[in-house]
Amino acid sequence: MENFTAYNPTKLHFGKDVVEQLREAAQEYGKKVLLMYGKGSIKKNGIYGQVIKQLKSFNAEVIEYSGIKSNPLVDDVNEAAQLGKLNNIDLIVAVGGGSVIDSAKITALSIANNTNPWAIMKFKVKPKTTIPLIAVLTLAATGSEMNGAAVLQNHKTDEKIGFSSSLNFPKHSFLDPTYTFSVPKDYTAYGIVDLTAHSLEGFFGEGDATLTDRFVEAIIKEAMEYGPKVLSEPENYEYRAKIMWAATNALNGLTNYGRKSGDWGVHSIGHNLSYLFDTPHGATLSIAYPAWLKLQKDRIPERIAKLGEHLYGNVSADETINRLEKFFQSLGSPIKLSDIGIGEDKKEIIIQQMIKTETNGMVHKLNDDDRKKIVELMM
Repeated sequence: MENFTAYNPTKLHFGKDVVEQLREAAQEYGKKVLLMYGKGSIKKNGIYGQVIKQLKSFNAEVIEYSGIKSNPLVDDVNEAAQLGKLNNIDLIVAVGGGSVIDSAKITALSIANNTNPWAIMKFKVKPKTTIPLIAVLTLAATGSEMNGAAVLQNHKTDEKIGFSSSLNFPKHSFLDPTYTFSVPKDYTAYGIVDLTAHSLEGFFGEGDATLTDRFVEAIIKEAMEYGPKVLSEPENYEYRAKIMWAATNALNGLTNYGRKSGDWGVHSIGHNLSYLFDTPHGATLSIAYPAWLKLQKDRIPERIAKLGEHLYGNVSADETINRLEKFFQSLGSPIKLSDIGIGEDKKEIIIQQMIKTETNGMVHKLNDDDRKKIVELMM
């Protein structure tokens, strides 16, 4: 097992009506609040009103930035940061899923360090401080509520990339499973795929960490057991709670302790697809993971079979891939590009994008021939 440092400073509040503790958490940081959220669904389902009530209860001045999309743009982060600077904010409250929280993380860094957000994403500026961030989660998927990572895309540079820093951890995160009741069936499924993929990225990382492997096993089994149930009963509190907690644990460090790193090659593939076609993040992963595993099955057959042993018993690498693919399919998530209407005519575009961005894993390296094969396997 590799040396590691376990660090997670986020104070996480989980359960029904936990947003009622938001006032106590938020007022510690000041009264000028930048409220960031998506395209307005929180106003329809009542979450917006509950959050505003908490903020107004200590006379906070609330400045709003809305309209953040599911594949978040650096342009929105830049505008939100300018708004935050103009109003000299003390705190950011992000209400939404991973895209909103990721955007809020880089907004906070940009304001505090008075710098362009893309300069942070490209490691041209090393941030030294940040604005406090509180997250109110509305989608179980990315784990952004309890980690230091953020992903943004930039249409000027043709990139969708990630950035990680210990400064990015939210000070508090509020997770009420009832807030996910209204998430559509397809996005619920994509969230289940996402948490599974996060666990797998850790599993295929570098380092022998048997307890961490068992954490991965438990999280994916939770997804396999309760994923189909929550799709059938979207307002079942217990099912929503189990998926929400599994998604958080899939990317809060638990699946990486004892390893040098995860791989993250599949996420790199997925980012190219979502950039090119605005495909939901989880949908790109259910397409990319089976293809990546098929590419790797003759290179790391023992490791893939080990995954199968954890999840299904004593099965081969081929059977492991087959069963995982069927699991994604059973959720209603696509497993081929053709499932989302992307045909052979787009193959070369995808290949060239992956070559241009040097799509790769941190452990299992890919060359241009590998990138071409993966695209062919996704078709």
